[in-house]
Amino acid sequence: MALINTYDGRLLLSETTVGAGAQVLLLAFLGTAIGLGPAGWLTGLAFGLATWAVLNRALLRTRTRTFGPANRVTLGRAILVGAVTALVADSFQSSPPVSLFVGLTAVALILDGVDGKVARRTNTSTALGARFDMEVDAFLILVLSVYVSMSMGPWVLLIGLMRYVFVAAAKVAPWLNNSLPHSMARKTVAAVQGVFLLVAASGLLPYAAGFGLVALALGSLLWSFGRDIAWLFRNREGRTTPTTATAPVPETVTLTVVAPAERRTAELVTS
Repeated sequence: MALINTYDGRLLLSETTVGAGAQVLLLAFLGTAIGLGPAGWLTGLAFGLATWAVLNRALLRTRTRTFGPANRVTLGRAILVGAVTALVADSFQSSPPVSLFVGLTAVALILDGVDGKVARRTNTSTALGARFDMEVDAFLILVLSVYVSMSMGPWVLLIGLMRYVFVAAAKVAPWLNNSLPHSMARKTVAAVQGVFLLVAASGLLPYAAGFGLVALALGSLLWSFGRDIAWLFRNREGRTTPTTATAPVPETVTLTVVAPAERRTAELVTS
């Protein structure tokens, strides 16, 4: 805890605190603009508090010296995801304005391609930044899955839950932690998940077309996971890697030291 007594430590915590404050302000704006209900408020505040606490703990444990511009972009996306989460929680009682929901989600998805580029151009890529980016992406996909499942059925939840199931399974079957070869197909499948879910959630397409689009997203995700799991199974003997390994570098995010199971899912949730 010595870092917290230094200037850099205080500066890092002040940045995350500003992010938490921005989350509250955005929720207050939603409350004023659309009358955000108790469920939305509680869920949004819980998300903001959890993000603040987990991020602070990670920063102190890794003894990060500077927060960095890329992490600021990711923190901004996290704030937008918190607002989207609040809208989805509130939608169980009343549907949010579609334009507002789509706008916030679209900006969060677009910024997904920004933080990685910022990290590379400023030479500030870190394992913590890559993990932070991955977790924000994964949670947004989960929240979108919950929202779409309310109109299309619980099967849509498989899209958002698949990454978490894979990570849990890797705890039981260590061979799932092995490194995977580079795959553009995997990246493509990852890129379309959020876009397809958002298009379906927007109601721009007829129900049948939206249903087909989400089914295509799920089918492609099942194929991608299935192909990778089969490859890992065939190459499992004597090749289990430690829980920290050097990961291949996707196009939109630079990974350095990330758990292999998490790296595989990072490619699935980042474009």
